[in-house]
Amino acid sequence: MPLGEQPAYLRVAADLRRKIVSGELPPHARLPSQARIRLLYGVSDTVALEARKVLIAEGLVEGRSGSGTYVRSRPEPRRLVRTGYRGLADLTPFRQEQADESVTGSWESRSAQEHAGGSVAARLHLGAGDPVMRTRYVFRSAGEPVLLSTSWEPLALTGRTPVMLPEEGPLAGRGVVERMAAIDVVVDNVVEEVGTRPGLADEAHALGAVPGQPVLCIQRTFYASGRAVETADVIVPADRYRVSYHLPVK
Repeated sequence: MPLGEQPAYLRVAADLRRKIVSGELPPHARLPSQARIRLLYGVSDTVALEARKVLIAEGLVEGRSGSGTYVRSRPEPRRLVRTGYRGLADLTPFRQEQADESVTGSWESRSAQEHAGGSVAARLHLGAGDPVMRTRYVFRSAGEPVLLSTSWEPLALTGRTPVMLPEEGPLAGRGVVERMAAIDVVVDNVVEEVGTRPGLADEAHALGAVPGQPVLCIQRTFYASGRAVETADVIVPADRYRVSYHLPVK
């Protein structure tokens, strides 16, 4: 193969991708069968299979058992607005994760105590195995899963206080800023790091997505005078949303 030339399966995948993006193969259309791809492009069964795998991994097509492979619908990406947290005393968990005031939504949550693993312990500046409260959320807008969030708070800070359980007690359903203020902890900084990775099977199931399809992972940590008081992983389907940051200029 000449230097710089793409492997055959990538060339086949690129042409099929072009047809999908242009609308020549519209949403819900059946992708040519493996035998048809072999004949159309003059390639082997292995090349045809690998090209199909590429399109599935990219989330452009989906396999249906006993029926074939079909083009997935591609909704126009919507904006997921991120904004400053200071001064938002009535910030609910949904507003904490989706700050666009034009959007209303709901959430489900489940909290449990666990021991901090290496990554969470490092983000909260704890020792490995220190106790934390983990809360998992599923956020919905108009009934559709929008994003997932898993947060961790050090029980050395919140244990035996009214805010130990984020979704129970007098401040149930409030955001981190207000809950921490109730125990005299003033949140003064928030750091978010955004990356991408393949979605896990359980994440795909919760979001109605395809396993392995790219997701945005926002790692967010709240600080009070340099002390990490909450950290979270926010998972967003990369094909449905674009994250928009509105940052105030001081």
